[in-house]
Amino acid sequence: MILLIQYTLVFASVLMLVALGGCFSEHSGVINLGLEGIMVVGALGGALTMSSLPLSGFAMVIAVVLVSCLCGMLYSALLGIASIHFRADQTLVGTAMNMMAVAGSAVIASAVNISKDPDRPSSIIHYSEAKESVIIQAGSLRISWFSVIAVILLIVSFVLLYRTRFGLRLRACGEHPQAADSVGINVAKMRWAGVLISGFLGGLGGVTFITAGVSEWMFETGVSGFGFLALAVMIFGQWKPLNIALAALLFGFFRALSNVYSGFDILTSLHLPGAVYNMMPYIISLIVLIFSSKNSAAPKAEGIPYDKSMR
Repeated sequence: MILLIQYTLVFASVLMLVALGGCFSEHSGVINLGLEGIMVVGALGGALTMSSLPLSGFAMVIAVVLVSCLCGMLYSALLGIASIHFRADQTLVGTAMNMMAVAGSAVIASAVNISKDPDRPSSIIHYSEAKESVIIQAGSLRISWFSVIAVILLIVSFVLLYRTRFGLRLRACGEHPQAADSVGINVAKMRWAGVLISGFLGGLGGVTFITAGVSEWMFETGVSGFGFLALAVMIFGQWKPLNIALAALLFGFFRALSNVYSGFDILTSLHLPGAVYNMMPYIISLIVLIFSSKNSAAPKAEGIPYDKSMR
């Protein structure tokens, strides 16, 4: 049971961070389907930091957070350039980012390991010792520092979106950018802010994912579709931070169950293949979207390039 709680907290933290990133981007009017790729790039930056820097404890946590978030923001800038300045199709740009991130990260990881160990060319980055620096031992429960940071960022996100002038302007640009522009709000700048915040949170979500009980990561496998699961969490949560947190716990629970189902007699007695439990979070996401998408309250101007001449 303790192991189930640990995995649920980690996976829920990942989904919440990435879904909050998508929430900021879409509230600004930009659909970010590249969250999966942003997670991979953030995970790459975090893994390289953990495997390279001679740090420990909270210093390691700070270094990993800064590098992962910076990598995520830089990669999300590709979406900003293409969709905001060149008005490219946001869906196609996001899809391309996902494909490019996995391939590019695998090449970089391979190059790093080849230089360190010529006899073992691989895209695996090892960070087992450093990973312990980001774990808090609370009795028999092991909690990642990134889960604590995720809760803090959830509160910050809620305040930022609904209690500040910035949040009001950001949401205005996603609902009616022409009206926002007419009162002096720079729509392009607000959309850039939304995209970069999504990169910040997506990169952090990526490195949180690779600390979920593994000591090495092969980048060809990406992040197992968590970027797309986060989009489902965002839609189920109706683009609202608190609802997103609850949805992330639900999806995180089913994802954690696929890791520890063998420890529950009631589940093993069903004699279901392990693949069924691995598929469960994705099946749940399809079911949830079927029933929740009809009542979804997405920002009205999301995915529509802003054109001043349109009224």
